[in-house]
Amino acid sequence: STRLEALRVKLENEGLVNISYVVVNHQGPYSQRKFHLLKESVSEYITVYQQEEQQDDVWTTLNGSKDDFLIYDRCGHLIYHLGLPYSFLSFPYVEDSIKIAYCENKCGNCSYTEPDIDGVCQNITKEADEKLADIEPKPTGHHSHRHNLHRHRHHH
Repeated sequence: STRLEALRVKLENEGLVNISYVVVNHQGPYSQRKFHLLKESVSEYITVYQQEEQQDDVWTTLNGSKDDFLIYDRCGHLIYHLGLPYSFLSFPYVEDSIKIAYCENKCGNCSYTEPDIDGVCQNITKEADEKLADIEPKPTGHHSHRHNLHRHRHHH
């Protein structure tokens, strides 16, 4: 989570602002006891969401698991779903996925006006796309159609 904070600062310094980060804590009692530590390890810019034990598990609803990263564009479309090992922040995949979701205007017609991001995004998407193209997504299990690195494409 300190790595997530570092990533947030790095992206902000590169001009990628107004990105929302949410950490979803696990429902189990062990994770609940660790909640305050998790909350202390990130800044107020990163929301930590504690699930209630009796609610439907967020990760089940999202068809993922607790170490996944789900990256949405500004219109709420899911652009990437990254599972392990691609969700490790020591790798560039999360950062590149965020950059692509941020820079490629895939929203279609949505009410969020595009900020002036041409300058910010000029080289970003080319580099990020090249890095992500190196990965051949493989299904995690025999019955699972969820790829470790899943690019969601929207047709409008």
